[in-house]
Amino acid sequence: MTGENIAERPERTEPSIEQLEHEGDVAADFIEGLLDIADVDGDLNLDVRQGRAYVSVESEAEDISVLSDPDTVQALQELTRLAVQNKTGAFSRLILDVGGSRDARRRQLEKLVDAALVKLDEGASKASLPAMSSYERKLVHDIVADRNLISESYGEGTDRHTVIRRR
Repeated sequence: MTGENIAERPERTEPSIEQLEHEGDVAADFIEGLLDIADVDGDLNLDVRQGRAYVSVESEAEDISVLSDPDTVQALQELTRLAVQNKTGAFSRLILDVGGSRDARRRQLEKLVDAALVKLDEGASKASLPAMSSYERKLVHDIVADRNLISESYGEGTDRHTVIRRR
């Protein structure tokens, strides 16, 4: 498959701020229930960022670290999205952050882009990154654009990855 073709996507209307805030409230209720079941203390913060509901769980307790593993956060995010979609009847693109895991992942992705940049500096015409989620690819596209490079997504499903090249 070639680069991402927006015309191939089904058309989606952007949710209003009020709808996104409602998504955040529903997600917070769901996450509070999960935290209670897991007997983990955490403070929830709700926000709307870049057209998405953003829910973060913060805690000083060490028990939050078990939930802040990137794979665990991704799984919890998907469960939370499904709970929100079930309750609201609308597709959800909410982002869940647990214990600063999203900032940590962004730093990891910046290092991946830096390593790809070294390959380009050494003469490679392009550099491929490993397969990652759509949210992570979006972060990579933003990082790459900030570094005045070009990126495109290729592949299908779990094999979808980003390729970086110079302008």
